[in-house]
Amino acid sequence: MTAARRALLARAVRLERLTVGWTVAETLAALAAGLAAGSVALLTFGAQSLMEIAASAGVLWRLGHEQRRAGARRIARVERAVTRAVGWSLLALAAIVLYEATTALRRADRPARSYPGIALGVVALAAMSGLGLAKRRVGRALGSRAMVAESSETLICAYQSATLLAGLGAYAAWGWWWADPAAALLMVPVIVKEGWEAV
Repeated sequence: MTAARRALLARAVRLERLTVGWTVAETLAALAAGLAAGSVALLTFGAQSLMEIAASAGVLWRLGHEQRRAGARRIARVERAVTRAVGWSLLALAAIVLYEATTALRRADRPARSYPGIALGVVALAAMSGLGLAKRRVGRALGSRAMVAESSETLICAYQSATLLAGLGAYAAWGWWWADPAAALLMVPVIVKEGWEAV
């Protein structure tokens, strides 16, 4: 293994560990704010964050195999398994979002205004965009489809932050109760596309 590849692997591991640490804090904040406000978008944001933690853990497992210099066949098997697992987690997330958002629209659920949720969305948008793009670059440089697929999940989290902001902001500013689940529904096609490609 070349020194350049060892450095890339070390950078990939740092990015994944940073993702896990950030996402644990983000999950707790999103679930607390979502429960307090009765916000579908915040709760689905928290659920997606749990999946992001699992996906990052899978990529760390794959990177660990290469750092320990496992055989090429073993690394390839782990790579395929992690890529598929990330894909299935994205498809599961799409189903959760679709169910929760359509249920909220059908019942005309009205969340409480959540200024902590809006603040979380702003911070998460910046953090996850930066992490997702960095992981995509490193994943491509390593030739790791698993890391590239998992970077999509991180970027979807950033996209979800933007739609979360749109929904919560519209409700806080104009009382549009339907904006929260509608914002969540906007994420479904993107999540399905990324999940299907990974599977």
